[in-house]
Amino acid sequence: MKTVRVVAAVIRDLLESKTRILATKRGYGEFEGKWEFPGGKIEIGETSQQALIREIQEELDVTISIDRFIYTIEYDYPAFHLSMDCFWCSIVDGKIILKEAADARWISVDELYDIDWLPADRELIEKIRNSLLI
Repeated sequence: MKTVRVVAAVIRDLLESKTRILATKRGYGEFEGKWEFPGGKIEIGETSQQALIREIQEELDVTISIDRFIYTIEYDYPAFHLSMDCFWCSIVDGKIILKEAADARWISVDELYDIDWLPADRELIEKIRNSLLI
């Protein structure tokens, strides 16, 4: 089975002492309408961090800082194996402009289970939730 290596940004925003994270909604393809953490494929010669900075700039028109590594999700879709490096991130410059996603929203820890996530992204939810509750 082919392995696809990708990266995902769990972008945090503090509002009134509560942490919110950014979710984006797919506007195309097999998983259209499902929610995910923004990111994308790692190109040949890139590190995970380089790919994530590039992908977020391309998709959301913002510059991020990568705060720390969270976890690597390994997930088998029917047609391929996904290996997704996930990082806590913060926006350091720019205002979000959706260039590929159909929608985006900031969600609180209480709303993590309220949206229809892509299967691989669901695996990250519990780690994020536990981290935000600490």
